[in-house]
Amino acid sequence: MKENILETLKNLNFTEYEAKAYLTLLEESPLTGYAVAKNSGVPRSKIYEVLDNLAMRGDILVSPGNTPQYTPVPAKELIKNRRKKVEENFELAEKSLAQFEQSASDRVNIWNITGRSEILDKVKACIHSAKKRILLEIWKEDFIELESELREAFNRGVIITIIAYGEIILDFANVYLHDYSSEITEEYGGRWLVFSGDDSEVVAGIVSLGKDSRAAWTKHVGLVMPITEVIIHDLYLMEIMEKHRELLEESFGENLIHLRRKFSIYPDFKKHYVK
Repeated sequence: MKENILETLKNLNFTEYEAKAYLTLLEESPLTGYAVAKNSGVPRSKIYEVLDNLAMRGDILVSPGNTPQYTPVPAKELIKNRRKKVEENFELAEKSLAQFEQSASDRVNIWNITGRSEILDKVKACIHSAKKRILLEIWKEDFIELESELREAFNRGVIITIIAYGEIILDFANVYLHDYSSEITEEYGGRWLVFSGDDSEVVAGIVSLGKDSRAAWTKHVGLVMPITEVIIHDLYLMEIMEKHRELLEESFGENLIHLRRKFSIYPDFKKHYVK
């Protein structure tokens, strides 16, 4: 019968030596480490390592003193603790696997968001998730609704950089004011928003059409990388303009208008994304 119990304890993640030591203490306790080794057949060179492992798991108790003595947790309590631990592990596994499954799905899918409020709500959720850096292109009219979330992110240590269309003055972010934002709005026929969080997720779309506003949210690297890099290249351009505006406008017109017109496909030189 004792051999069967030893096998049962092994199924509960006891090693053979741990099982022998625990059964010995169930038969008689308290015992010194020397006595446990003698009665259980566990080598003396291993017994204190075995007893320390059992104590750390909470399977046995140790009395203080010059010569520690050991006593087992009652069998019912041992089983209760093991059952609780298994249930906790199952719950953790269920939750972790579900999150991993969802994360894996997010990494390959692109989600459509309809409605200005819904788009901004998604950006707020992304702001809450950010841990390192937020890049954001946004108009003043829409920024107001995100300011408190961005400030909270800054207080968590997140670096925030904003390309602002319209005057946005902040004490917690790096803000680049885009020149001629009203002209840009007219040229594009609306306001857009581009968000990148931790170089791992993006939200991008038109937010000036009320309930008809459209945006995409994704963690798909095929979009995260180019959208994030577009924001970064806009920042490059703004830094270059700040240092060399006069020279660049001499070649390409005020606010680089000639470049914008050069790459337009419409006779009125306006963008027609919003129709």
